[in-house]
Amino acid sequence: MIRSLFLFLLCAVAAHAGLAGKRPNIIFLLTDDQGYGDLSSHGNPVLKTPNLDRLNAEGVHFEDFCVSPTCAPTRSALLTGRHEFKNGITHTILERERLTPKATTLAQVLKSAGYTTGIFGKWHLGDEPDRWPSARGFDEMFIHGAGGIGQTYPGSCGDAPGNKYFDPAILHNGIFEKTKGYCTDVFFSQAKKWIESVKGRQPFYCHISTNAPHGPYIARPEDLALFKDKDKVPNTDVANFFGMLHNIDENLGLLLTKLKEWGIENDTLVIFMNDNGGTAGTQVFNAGLRAQKGTPWMGGIKASSLWRWPGTLTAAPVSKLCAHVDFLPTLAELAGAALTDDVKAQVEGRSLVPLLENPQAEWADRQLFTHVGRWPKDTPPADYKFTNCSVRTARWHLVSAPAGNPNAKKKAKGERQPKAQAKAKDKSAIVSAGPAPIKTPDWQLFDMTTDPGEQTNVATANPEVVKELTAAYDKWWDSVQPLLINEDAPLAAENPFKTLYEKQFGK
Repeated sequence: MIRSLFLFLLCAVAAHAGLAGKRPNIIFLLTDDQGYGDLSSHGNPVLKTPNLDRLNAEGVHFEDFCVSPTCAPTRSALLTGRHEFKNGITHTILERERLTPKATTLAQVLKSAGYTTGIFGKWHLGDEPDRWPSARGFDEMFIHGAGGIGQTYPGSCGDAPGNKYFDPAILHNGIFEKTKGYCTDVFFSQAKKWIESVKGRQPFYCHISTNAPHGPYIARPEDLALFKDKDKVPNTDVANFFGMLHNIDENLGLLLTKLKEWGIENDTLVIFMNDNGGTAGTQVFNAGLRAQKGTPWMGGIKASSLWRWPGTLTAAPVSKLCAHVDFLPTLAELAGAALTDDVKAQVEGRSLVPLLENPQAEWADRQLFTHVGRWPKDTPPADYKFTNCSVRTARWHLVSAPAGNPNAKKKAKGERQPKAQAKAKDKSAIVSAGPAPIKTPDWQLFDMTTDPGEQTNVATANPEVVKELTAAYDKWWDSVQPLLINEDAPLAAENPFKTLYEKQFGK
């Protein structure tokens, strides 16, 4: 009787303690340019993603999760817990993709709690050595340069010269390795090797950030064959895009199998997200969302956020408004990391732990600010204050964006990046590329509870809401101006990855 009572009280204490400080291994999978609709569990009629669907079915999945409209901005927010503009990031190139050295990263926070950390794939927060992941808290670094394999732009943002999706040269702890195989397979294989080498010694954080399915759309032939010339697949770009995602899903399945084989499945939290809105796949399915990557509409900023931890998390949906800035404080709490005063001041997100424990937990309303940025270099940001921006609350979405097709499903290929940037062959065209400024905003307001597809502008009927959210936006805009530290940065003479690669292998 006494023993039974003791066990009951022990279980009660454990339950009360909750998830904080449980110190799981953490694997974070972040894909590049996959949209919210590019999962079969979200209704895609063509693409099948059984392993991502497992995360959805077996874990906590967030149904209203916001990220930034493009890649480097989202990555900086995930790793710092604050809006990308406060990290100096207003673009994906031209030195404006570089994370401020003053920020503390998630990797540094986790290391302070006894974790070992590794990154495999895309970084895109600075290609100079003092800005590499190895200088920002990662013990193991296995990355390509720039925002994609083979990319090169004026300034420091660029990958190894002539790099390809097959047999890419990858920077491994400061030294290039000429790998064999398809890029996604290479990243997952290296991540698994690293996990096997560190598991059991201390908790680990494994950051797998694929460059796929970002363009150029190049799938393995066997993956392309699954979608080429199929019904509802309009062109080869979409077929390659889906093939790239099929390959990612298969690699995830192999990783989940390994976790079970290693006996660490129940000790490992696996998280999946996509970094921004959809691209090529929106030609087939966009989950009812308006627009796509590179816009402030929900089609540009809504993301999957799937959290699987067998034996600990109960599978359930979360309907509360959450965001990428919540990632760092959540993992810090799970890891039992004590945040310094400086990091507490840096982080503007919230821990998701209460929602992981109870998806119906109280969750105060909030305001989330989006700005696409990407104004031309050496242009005053003030000229673009109202260009491609928005404010979200649990109910409302206030948007200032150019007029256009509200569904924007037919030209996904052109959404990958501004046309001038995508096509430009000379430095001046790339530097000057950017959106046309909106000098006077024509704010549109949408009720997300009744109109998640953002089809009906209700601004006129809700002037007080518009007034409140525009005032909040003005205050936020003013608050970030002193932190836009990359705007006047001179362009580097040469991509550092190119310099290092040629020093190692010759020109």
